[in-house]
Amino acid sequence: MVLSNREKIIQLLAQNMHTYVSGQWLSDQLGISRTAVWKQMKHLEEDGYHFKAVPNKGYRLIDMPDKVSENTLFWGLDTDVLGQMLEYHDQLASTQDLAHTRARENKPDGYLIVADSQTNGRGRLHRAFRSENKNGAWFSFILRPELSPVEAQKITLLTAVSLVRTIKQKTTLEPKIKWPNDILIGEKKLAGILTEMQAEQDQIHYMVIGVGVNINQRLEEFPEELREMVTSLLIETNERFKRRYFIQDFLKHFEVLYQTLLTDGFKSIKQEWEKHAFKLGETLDYRLGEEEKTGVFVGIHDSGALLIEHEGKTERLYSADIHWFKGDKK
Repeated sequence: MVLSNREKIIQLLAQNMHTYVSGQWLSDQLGISRTAVWKQMKHLEEDGYHFKAVPNKGYRLIDMPDKVSENTLFWGLDTDVLGQMLEYHDQLASTQDLAHTRARENKPDGYLIVADSQTNGRGRLHRAFRSENKNGAWFSFILRPELSPVEAQKITLLTAVSLVRTIKQKTTLEPKIKWPNDILIGEKKLAGILTEMQAEQDQIHYMVIGVGVNINQRLEEFPEELREMVTSLLIETNERFKRRYFIQDFLKHFEVLYQTLLTDGFKSIKQEWEKHAFKLGETLDYRLGEEEKTGVFVGIHDSGALLIEHEGKTERLYSADIHWFKGDKK
């Protein structure tokens, strides 16, 4: 990955937060003039970075902005691949759609797109996903896994486990995963996942994983018709969270689990997913085609399919209309 001069300065200052670094040293490290270093420092100040400058000693980074941007996301990002190339937008129609465009432009594995708001966010089955509010985390990233298309469902489940780990790292909440792609607190939606791919019969060309998390929204910021169905970390904890840290921590958790999947398989991820499964062991009504059925949710298959015990047999559900909540039946 080729870093910009600004990214290199952030990296150097972050590595030397407890001391001062001179403009000349930065100039030597980057191979640019001291005037160019000064201009980059001014750009960082405009972006909200705070420095202490002492004559004959140099600069020391003392604070960074409480905002999401390419600079703040990159600073402190502890991943090898995910997010190491990224772009930030104040507003987009959809991070997911732009990620598809970037994937077709051959952007690499781990390429990240983050937006403060989306005007046309979407979830599964092209349902609208409300993400205009700038207090959430809305992002998509590209993967180019050496997996067969039938294994793609595992990535969705892995993403859910990554979100659960991130939430539990930051709060005392007990999130649940509603198969295959929602994170709940109680019975209210906190986050959603959208996994899409471009593939042939035996080869994935690329995947785009979209994530939306309600972080600092207050209840009144949601549309009235959604207020009984959604929640945020702020609502649940009465605490505000720095969105860039949430995104960075999620990417780290995802990268660790993704490597586990590629090297050791799905077993441990499957076990962790089931530990947090919504309504595991409970009776669910569901519809396959035109047939209404009832069965007990007993887990997930190694392929990622939902396992339901129905009339003494275990069925694998790859897609079904499941009635998770009271009133789901029509």
